[in-house]
Amino acid sequence: SDELHKDLAKIDEKSAKRIHPNDSQRVTRALEVFDLSGKTLSELQGNKKSSITYPIKKIILMPQRNDLHQRIESRFLSMMDNGFLAEVERLKQNPNLNEDLPSMRCVGYRQAWQYLNGEIDKPNMVEKSIIATRQLCKHQSTWLKNEKDALILSSTNVLEAIKFIQGSLKT
Repeated sequence: SDELHKDLAKIDEKSAKRIHPNDSQRVTRALEVFDLSGKTLSELQGNKKSSITYPIKKIILMPQRNDLHQRIESRFLSMMDNGFLAEVERLKQNPNLNEDLPSMRCVGYRQAWQYLNGEIDKPNMVEKSIIATRQLCKHQSTWLKNEKDALILSSTNVLEAIKFIQGSLKT
């Protein structure tokens, strides 16, 4: 991983500074982009031009943690009722897929794969999937809370959002 990061630093110092050496997935992707396109990730990302000519107002609706946890659990149980395990079983049978691929390491899929391999039982798989989803949600919430110039509201405070939007339209 350190060697790959050093390789990245040689061809794209800007990306190497931005990507942590332990983030092997992003390091590898940055190297792949260069190998396939002949351009560094920094070059490709630096060419972005905003076509938005209007001011942007960011509103983040942040539900209460208890509500969010209940919705996560309910959604996962609904996925289970609607054939999630059968979907993972079909993916598992595909010879081009394995549990080490990034797409199979996603929340829920990793735990379902472990269950189908007999490594954990079904109640444990469900619990681990829900916990992993909550952890991902916490990371996303933290990221959103650090968003600059954003109004963060509980999902129940719609009137404040309306006032914020109306006020921004006047400026």
